[in-house]
Amino acid sequence: MERHETAAAPPGVLGGERNKGDARVTDIDESLQARGAAPPTPSPTPWRAVSVVMVGTFMAILDSFIVVVAEPAIKADLGASSGELQWIMAGYQLTYAVFLITGGRLGDLHGRKRIFTLGMALFTLSSTACALSGTAIALIAARLAQGLGAALMVPQVFAVITLLVPEKDRHRAFGVLGMVIGLATSGGQLIGGLLIGADLFGSGWRPVFWINVPIGLATILLAMRYVPESRATRARGIDIPGVTVLTIALFLVVFPLIQGHEAGWPWWTWASLAASVAAFAVFAHVERWIGNRGGDPLLRLSLFATRSFSVGIVLVLAIYAVLTSYYLVLSIALQDGLDMSALGAGLVYTPAALTFFVFSVIASRLVPKYGRRVLEIGAIVLAVGYASTVIVLTSGLQLTPGLIIPTLMLQSVGGGLLITPSLNAVLSRIDPDDVGLASGVLSTSQQVGGALGVAIIGLVFFSSFRPAAEGKVGAAAHALAMSSIFTLITAIVATLLVYLLPAGRARGGDRP
Repeated sequence: MERHETAAAPPGVLGGERNKGDARVTDIDESLQARGAAPPTPSPTPWRAVSVVMVGTFMAILDSFIVVVAEPAIKADLGASSGELQWIMAGYQLTYAVFLITGGRLGDLHGRKRIFTLGMALFTLSSTACALSGTAIALIAARLAQGLGAALMVPQVFAVITLLVPEKDRHRAFGVLGMVIGLATSGGQLIGGLLIGADLFGSGWRPVFWINVPIGLATILLAMRYVPESRATRARGIDIPGVTVLTIALFLVVFPLIQGHEAGWPWWTWASLAASVAAFAVFAHVERWIGNRGGDPLLRLSLFATRSFSVGIVLVLAIYAVLTSYYLVLSIALQDGLDMSALGAGLVYTPAALTFFVFSVIASRLVPKYGRRVLEIGAIVLAVGYASTVIVLTSGLQLTPGLIIPTLMLQSVGGGLLITPSLNAVLSRIDPDDVGLASGVLSTSQQVGGALGVAIIGLVFFSSFRPAAEGKVGAAAHALAMSSIFTLITAIVATLLVYLLPAGRARGGDRP
């Protein structure tokens, strides 16, 4: 593999030491040679490999949203109950969130290319099973397997970028990844609406899953051809006690967040959340005990002593609490309040998606020069965007797409400047041996943040949505305004977190 000549990045949150990218690429070759494996085929740039693995991220996030518009058709075709429909959505999110850290660790141990390819194969096979499902129970089982496939492949995407792309270009790679995430998030319902509206070969809702199959097969072949193998040099084995306790802890926090609203927040949801705190404490004790005995813990707690990582993880959790939940309640407001079709609601997102894309590109060009300042401006503009939504929706004007689209675009300006660099900020100072694990933690914070946001904003929205008293349009405007207040508060918290990120170059760590 070609050794990249990497200039020192200027001071800023994404800065790093000279030739840090070279050292990480060298680690890949040394890791392989230590195991008797040939180094990757020389390539002038890593962009083909990076582009291939980004497809995995797009597919994983898309399938969190594309099913939303398919639920009415699934209910009619399979006779699914409301509880079964909830699990068609929640089952995927549950296995996806719970196994992300384990998926990242497996990549460190057994090779990121191998685990990415395995995850994509499972995702593709389970998508086929989804499309062929004849009952709601079969579809739920296939969705559980699909979430597990996503959990295996997504952490490897962050790891491949961090390892292959030199420091001077990494902000560009994470900028593109941010665009991919934003487009998958905002485009899922639009793509789903187009596929269902087309009713290809009279297949109804099934193309939302069939579309994954040719893309998945092509991605597997391209990954085998262009993605070099890499693994951690220090990893010695899987930490079974750690995996077990962490899985239980994540289940205890994610399951009630996903199911709480549908179940009406009974006592067991709060008991589960309380039990998760104790489970995470047990996990920390287990990992510390294994590390003190010279073992190889699933999660090295020393990662959180690095301020860019610990603060960045909380920042990402806050951002995704806003990003995921707001698009979902907006879709409900447009469809249930304004009687728009799923395709029409998806088209409302299109200007915001394009704005996000443009400002993600702008962020990737500004970060090398201005560093953390770009994130600060992005966070402030994001907060202003939600504030403008609150003002517009409480102004007495009737809710229309034309009223809401400009505020969505303003939010996307801030999101494009903030979200894409924040991903790099989390991983920019992580040791190559820990990058898979750190990527799993990052991906988990995205999913947990999304589940937390949906739980809270869903509670706010539905408790405020009273069409019988205010009329559908007025009720939708009121509920969306109340939801926007929550997102505004969260965006302000994210702004404060940005100012806690280290502003200088990492030299031997950035511990406060």
